[in-house]
Amino acid sequence: MNKMEERQLVYLVRHGQTAWAVQMRHTGHTDIPLTEAGRAEAMVLRPVFLDIEFDLVLSSPLQRALETCRIAGLANRAQTDADLMEWDYGDYEGKTTEEISTNIPGWSVFTHLCPGGETIAQVAARADRVIEHIRKVDGPVAVFGHGHLLRVLGVRWLGLAPDQGCHFALDTATLSVLGFDRSVPIIKTWNGPLLTAACAVSRITQENKLNKEPSNEGD
Repeated sequence: MNKMEERQLVYLVRHGQTAWAVQMRHTGHTDIPLTEAGRAEAMVLRPVFLDIEFDLVLSSPLQRALETCRIAGLANRAQTDADLMEWDYGDYEGKTTEEISTNIPGWSVFTHLCPGGETIAQVAARADRVIEHIRKVDGPVAVFGHGHLLRVLGVRWLGLAPDQGCHFALDTATLSVLGFDRSVPIIKTWNGPLLTAACAVSRITQENKLNKEPSNEGD
């Protein structure tokens, strides 16, 4: 890994609010739009990303992610990637965890199967392909996606097993930032509300600039 790769920052954006998210229904491939509140949340990102020269912008092709990307001002540079689509929940599409747990106590997408849908290994394989794509570029990357997929992507970035995503809650309308500490993949911030994104991005950008300055450390 070269020095530029070590300084790479990856901005993960979970899309804004949707009607099903409010109802806590599993929204996999059902293509529903943002609510008015979701669009307002996405607008917060526009000034935040103005000063970042992204080398790569990736988005799920589902409209809730693409619309968040467009409102944030990055649609003209975005590449859609089907590997960023949300988990295919199969028979559990549109159901809440509470409804599913009525028949399967303790059910979780990270520990149980989704009949007619994807396995966690299949979702992890998609996340790994996205990470491989990201690591082919040196500069900042923006990724617009979905809750469960991004949780798997986050832990796979760290080299952890995909089921460890259960420990990383990720709300709608949030910003998370991945990076490196020397050559070690790290999470710099996680599940930050978009309303506080400006502060987080400013701090991380400043840290990254300082890391690029010559150092007298003996490393």
